[in-house]
Amino acid sequence: MSAPPRFILASASPRRRDLLCQIGLVPDEIIAADIDENPLTGERPAALARRLAMEKLARVRGDHGTDFVLAADTVVGLGRRILPKPSTREEARSCLQLLSGRRHHVFTAMAAGAPDGPERVRLVDSVVAFKRLSGDEVAWYLDSGEWRGKAGGYGIQGLAGRFVRFLRGSYSNVVGLPLFETANLLEGLGYGVMGAAGAASVGVDHGSGAGHD
Repeated sequence: MSAPPRFILASASPRRRDLLCQIGLVPDEIIAADIDENPLTGERPAALARRLAMEKLARVRGDHGTDFVLAADTVVGLGRRILPKPSTREEARSCLQLLSGRRHHVFTAMAAGAPDGPERVRLVDSVVAFKRLSGDEVAWYLDSGEWRGKAGGYGIQGLAGRFVRFLRGSYSNVVGLPLFETANLLEGLGYGVMGAAGAASVGVDHGSGAGHD
């Protein structure tokens, strides 16, 4: 008898792992998908998030086609502009100065695949507004180091939460993974809190072909 399919998270983000575990979706394995995350010329924030999530899924599914695989990518957009995941203090300062006193969008795309079956993609958009930041506040946050590697140069679940005066949409999306939408996406493919064994009980047809939500 063959082993049951596993649940693979195609992301090395500890935030995504913790968020999934919070709602009872515990990955059997975590695999970082090694892809080029630089935007294409003229690419918009939402399109970038969707493309990167799909590329991460494709990279990991190549070796795990008989498992459930979930990939995700989060992009912060200010209008048509894509804010980076800063690696230097000056990059982070630039992000915070751009976000100060303004609204921005946080896009997370989730791409998931069922064992030998369909793939689906979903995009979630949250709107966040920062208060106007003083020079001292920017310096204080930069000194914390929390900005490192985070889309847009901040993490709402940490010290930067005090800067947020408005949020519309999913809070967990801004952290890194929209939980309601992710759970629905996986359940639609046959994986829920019961694990892969739940697929038979919900009547998922794994031979229905690929599709995108």
